[in-house]
Amino acid sequence: MLEQILGDSRPFLDALARQLARQGLPLDLGPMDHVCYRAESNDQYLELRRALAAAGEVLVEGMIGGRPIITFRLHRPLASPFGPVPCLELAAPKPGKAHLAGLEHGEIVVNSLEQLLNDYPGVPFDSKGLARHPPELTLALPPYQLKFHLQSLADTIAAEIARHEVVPVPADYFRR
Repeated sequence: MLEQILGDSRPFLDALARQLARQGLPLDLGPMDHVCYRAESNDQYLELRRALAAAGEVLVEGMIGGRPIITFRLHRPLASPFGPVPCLELAAPKPGKAHLAGLEHGEIVVNSLEQLLNDYPGVPFDSKGLARHPPELTLALPPYQLKFHLQSLADTIAAEIARHEVVPVPADYFRR
């Protein structure tokens, strides 16, 4: 069902695995907890949001980085070289920016970001995200990227909901 909605995810996941190996990183650093699909337009976002409701349970939809993002816990996790991927983020385009539709990044949960940096000093991680909450490392694998976190997206979402940190999508957002 997911393949009918988003297309075949295998080329994206295989490309991430190949590029990770080229960087000298193993595929078993931790579980890949989600992938992110970017919509090219708000209309496409709304269409995909409706279609994906049949493929998974909505964990949250909120404003992140100035645009709506919705996260689904998939009824059937995606098969990948990293193991099963249980969640999918769908991101609307950022206002004023052009986006191509498609899978854009994956995220892996690791025990320690500092240990990852220490164990692989030659890997060009972008560490600017270490100061964010939650902290993250990013690895550019053009045209994609891989991000590393300390907890799963589902756990992060549950904590943000409990702390009332989710910024709701304005009721008129898609009527603009």
